[in-house]
Amino acid sequence: MNQETSYAAVVLAADRTTNDAVASKAGVTCKAFAPVSGTPMIIRVLDALAATHMSQPTLLCGPPKALLPQCPELVRRIESGQVAWIANEPSPSRSAEKGLARVDEQTRVLLTTADHALLTPEIVRYFLRASSAADCDVTVGVIDHEIIKAAFPNRKKTVIRLRDGDFCGCNLYTFNHQGRELISFWRRAEDQRKRPWRLIARVLGWRAVLSYLFGYLTLTQALKNISARTGVRIQAIRLPFAEAGIDVDKADDLLLVESHLNKQ
Repeated sequence: MNQETSYAAVVLAADRTTNDAVASKAGVTCKAFAPVSGTPMIIRVLDALAATHMSQPTLLCGPPKALLPQCPELVRRIESGQVAWIANEPSPSRSAEKGLARVDEQTRVLLTTADHALLTPEIVRYFLRASSAADCDVTVGVIDHEIIKAAFPNRKKTVIRLRDGDFCGCNLYTFNHQGRELISFWRRAEDQRKRPWRLIARVLGWRAVLSYLFGYLTLTQALKNISARTGVRIQAIRLPFAEAGIDVDKADDLLLVESHLNKQ
């Protein structure tokens, strides 16, 4: 990846709640430290990002500083300068805002999460190449729900059902300087991610809600409407990898990703 298409990576790595179910299941102090095939999830994510040869050290937002010694390999990478660490904020959107503010405004940013246990260099490269070719300010990784169902039939996902397909998020985003303005929208989306019609109503208006409810709204139309309201040009990048749609939200997800990796 050349200088013109290089990205700085920001990884959100703090638990959303205390007593996280995944951390409890794995017997660790933070979900990001939960081992998958013997390797902490956060290390798996950092390895996938490092293999793409980004031009800057990865910026890690969280876990809390007091928990870092529980993952010696992470401490080693921070001390060596491979990874830069900052304290997390109370919510993912605020942590993202803080992380992006630490990156030079002219540098494009890839944002992902530490629980992306099946992230691979291939997924990252595919997403960044498609994002670099897109004429927009923000790219959002999405995947057809059918792809996930085919590979992980027992994994339940939040699904956005639109006229041109049923889509799931992938916890992969890129931002240019103008795109960083979209974080305020993300703050509202955090509260409504399980009720997509409410988010559509508040941001896009009731006409879009009716289109969504009656099955008329397409993915492109939805993003164009958000772009018109926010002044940020957004484009979805549809990924062909089932693994891109799997994050470790629940304790059972640890068994799921372990089983998947063991089959490879």
